[in-house]
Order: sequence, then C-alpha cells, then structure tokens
Amino acid sequence: MPVRTPDPDPEPEESRPAGGEPFVSGSLGGFSAGGAGSVNPGWLSDLELAEARRRLPMLYVEAVPVRVDGMGVVTEVGLLLRATPLGEMTRTIVSGRVRYGETIRDALFRHVENDLGPMAFPLLPAQPAPFTVAEYFPLPGLTAFHDDRQHAVSLAFVVPVTGTCDPRQDALELTWLTPQEAASDAVAADMEGGRGTLLRMALASVGALR
Repeated sequence: MPVRTPDPDPEPEESRPAGGEPFVSGSLGGFSAGGAGSVNPGWLSDLELAEARRRLPMLYVEAVPVRVDGMGVVTEVGLLLRATPLGEMTRTIVSGRVRYGETIRDALFRHVENDLGPMAFPLLPAQPAPFTVAEYFPLPGLTAFHDDRQHAVSLAFVVPVTGTCDPRQDALELTWLTPQEAASDAVAADMEGGRGTLLRMALASVGALR
C-alpha cells in the first residue's frame, strides 16, 4: 500500500499563506523554505513543494506513541486510524517533516502534540536518538518503505506519552493495542508504506516483542 506521509501541521487560517500546502490526510508534515509573502517563512507553496520533492530528499520524524509501566516496560502502543482520499481505512503513526532551522527534538515534540493533542505529555529523552532511519522511495522495492510522491528520510522514535490523547481532526481515532496485537500481520496489513515493518522494528528496539 503506498504511503501518504502527513503534510503540514494545522495552523490558524489567518497564519496560512494563500496557496500553501494543503492538509493531506495520512501524509509524512512541515518542510521549510519560504516563498515571498508567506506569513510563515518556512512554508512551501504547492509548486515549491512539488519542485523540492523532485530534486531533494525530504527529512521527517516519526514517532510510535506508547504507554509504559512503572518499570519503563511498554504496555500499549497507540496507532492512529485515518481515511484515505479513496475512502480506505489505514493505521499509521505520528509523523511529519522537519522545518528549516528546527531541531529534531522540537520537530518531534511538535508533531506528537499536533497528532495526539496538547495534553498527550510526551516524554522525550535527554538525548533523542532514533531507533532506526527509514528511507522511503517513490519506486517500491528499494527498501521496505515506499512513498509514491518522494524520496523521504525519516528518523523514527519510540515516545512514551503520559497524558490524555485527543487526535487531530484528520485522524478518526487513536487505538491502543498491546505490543503483541500491534506486531500482528493483521495490523501490518492496515498500515501504509511499509510502516508495519517500522512498527515491529520499534517494538523490537524496546524489547516488547516476544
């Protein structure tokens, strides 16, 4: 299933430049470069984004939200449920582009908050280090990951959340699964772009696969 990696973060209508990136359900969001007249100097117009995607790898962060017990053992994994423009139901994780001049830590926190709500309270480590680097290519088969629009490089993290999660509007719900349920073939089949493989790698990195 081809991936549509989340495009931009929700911003107030008054701060969105005319002709800016559309809100694409289920896509990888927030690369920066900035066109003339943009309120946000890091916002790309549709044409600028398309041109950048033809010429440059796009940098993303992805996060697998988890609940942990008092010993730090993963007990639940959170997956977002989204509908594609074709009406298909897919499961995905938190993801989005890194803005120009933004640290990885800030990008990760921003996308977790955007996708799960301001009360999710993610616990980022003192030194964020991804459990893997996922490479998405427009041509399938080069890696386990595929995005038919672009070449994307994604830093992937496991992020514990301690608060109440309220997914943003383009997500229908956030489902909490046990690690065993999340690693199942049925869940992998519902995930786009090879993210079922990424999810299993995340669980393996924290010793949650049995």
